[in-house]
Amino acid sequence: MTDINNACATSKPPQISGMFQKFALAFKTKTFELFADEGGGELEPEGMSLLDSADEVITGQRVVVIKPDSLADSSSDSPQSAASAPQKLETQPMLKEEDVKVEPPIKKQDRDNNVSPRKQFPVATLRRSKTVSELELQTLSTQMSQILITSIFATVSSFEASYLQLQTAHVPFDEESIKSADKALVHILQRLSDIKQFYREFSKNPELGLDFPFGSCLEAQVQENQNKLRTLGMVSDRLQLEMDQKDSEVQTLRKKLGEIQNNNFKLSKRLSDRLNTSCEISLTVRVFNSVLHDACRAINRFSKILTSLMRRAGWDLKLAANSVYCNVAYAEEEHIHYAFLSYVSLVMFRGFDLENFGVNENVVLCNGNSSNSEKGSTSLRGLLEHVSSNPMEILSMEPNCDFSRFCEKKYQELIHPTMESSIFSNLDGNEAILSSWRSTALFYKSFVEMASSVWTLHKLGFSFDPVVEIFQLEKGVEYSMVYMEDVVRRSIEVSRTKLRVGFTVVPGFKIGSTIVQSKVYMSGSNPES
Repeated sequence: MTDINNACATSKPPQISGMFQKFALAFKTKTFELFADEGGGELEPEGMSLLDSADEVITGQRVVVIKPDSLADSSSDSPQSAASAPQKLETQPMLKEEDVKVEPPIKKQDRDNNVSPRKQFPVATLRRSKTVSELELQTLSTQMSQILITSIFATVSSFEASYLQLQTAHVPFDEESIKSADKALVHILQRLSDIKQFYREFSKNPELGLDFPFGSCLEAQVQENQNKLRTLGMVSDRLQLEMDQKDSEVQTLRKKLGEIQNNNFKLSKRLSDRLNTSCEISLTVRVFNSVLHDACRAINRFSKILTSLMRRAGWDLKLAANSVYCNVAYAEEEHIHYAFLSYVSLVMFRGFDLENFGVNENVVLCNGNSSNSEKGSTSLRGLLEHVSSNPMEILSMEPNCDFSRFCEKKYQELIHPTMESSIFSNLDGNEAILSSWRSTALFYKSFVEMASSVWTLHKLGFSFDPVVEIFQLEKGVEYSMVYMEDVVRRSIEVSRTKLRVGFTVVPGFKIGSTIVQSKVYMSGSNPES
C-alpha cells in the first residue's frame, strides 16, 4: 500500500489535467472576488462594470463546470489510464435570475485529504436583484432629468404668456384681465417652487421619482407649445389692434386731406375768378386810402434817410429847401423837411395818370373817361402778382420787368448825379464815389420799398372803374377844406390869418365823386405883424 501511495505521490498527472485544474482554481478565485461576501454587501465597481458589460451572465446560458482529476483515487487509476482517459465535463441547467452564493476557496488541507471538489465547491448561483435596481435607478434619474427640464421650460413659457397678458391689460386698462394674469403668475411661481422642492427631495431619495407629480415630457412639451401659441396670439392681437388704430388715423387724415384739397380748390377758383374779373374785388375808397397811407409812410422814411445823408455830406438844408420851393415862409425851422418830402413825393407820383406809369411809350391818360374793363382786369392781375412777391427778389430775378424799369427811372429823376456824388462821397472814409444806388443797403432797401408801395397804389388806382384821378394844388391857392389837408394841422383863424398853399406835399385823388384830400403846406402872413 505504501508503495502504491509512493508511486502515486511520485507519479505526475498528465499535463492537460494540470492546466484544467489551474484554470478551475483561477475561475473559482475570480468568481469569489466578484461575488464574495455571502452577507450581500455592496458590489465593487469592478464587478459592476463586468456585470454591466456585454460579457455578463445572460439568462438561459449554460454554465460549464470543469472538474479536476481526483488525486485521492490513485489506486484504481494508473498513470497510463489517467493520461489516456478524457477530461469529463459536466453541464448544469440554464441559470435563472436567482441569487448567487459564492463559497470560500479550497483550503490546502482539504486538497491533501482528497476531498472531492464537487462536494466541497457547489455550483455558484448569481444574485441579480441589486444590479437590476441600480440600472433602473440610473434610467429613472435620466428620465427624471428630462421631465424636470421640459417641465421647467413649459412653466417658464407659461409665465411669459401670463406676464405678457398682464402688460397688455394695462393699455387699455382692463381690471379683470389684470387680476386674472396676476393670479396666474402667482400660481406659476408656486409651481416653479414645487419643482425645485421635488428636485431636492429626489436628489436625496431617487425612489421618489416613481411618483412624479408633474406629468410626462410629452405633456410638458404640449403645454410649452400651447403657451407659445398663446403668447403669439396675444402679440398678434396687439399688432392687429395697432393696425386698426393706424387705419383709423389714416382714414381721419385722408378725410382732413380731402377737406383741405376741397378748400384749396375753392380758394384757387375764387382767386382765378378774381384775376379774371374785378367785379368781386372790394374796390372801395377805404382800401385805396389804406394803400395810400402805406405809400406816404414809405416816402416819409426815404425822405428822412435822404435828408440825413445830405446833412452828413455838409449840405445847407435851408438853402437846399429854398432851391426846391423859394419864398416860402416856414412857421418853424424844422418844417423845411416838408420841402424835401414834397420833392420826393411829387417825383414818385409823376406819371401816375399813365397806365404804365410812364415806363413804356404806349400810354393811356387817366382822365376819368376811360372805363375799359379789360384794362382794369389787367391792372388788377398785375396788382395781385406784385403784392404776392418780394420786390427785392423781383429786382434781382427780373431786372427787365416793368417794376425794375420803374425803379431805375424814378431813381434817375430823384437823385441827380451831382447830388449822388455829393452825398455818397464821404460815407466810408473818403473812398471812391459809389456807382449805383444799389450799393448802400439801407438806402437801397428804403427806396425799393417806397417804389413798391407807389407802384401798388398805381395798379390799384387803375383797377377802379372809372380809374382813379390824381390832382395837385398850385402854389398860392387859398385853403379849401374839401381838397386840402394841412400837414402841420394848425388851427386856422380866418379872421386873423390868411393862409395860402405854399407847396403840395402829397397829391390828392378823385375816386368817382369821392375826393381824397391833398396834403399841403400852408404859408401866409399875420396882419398884426
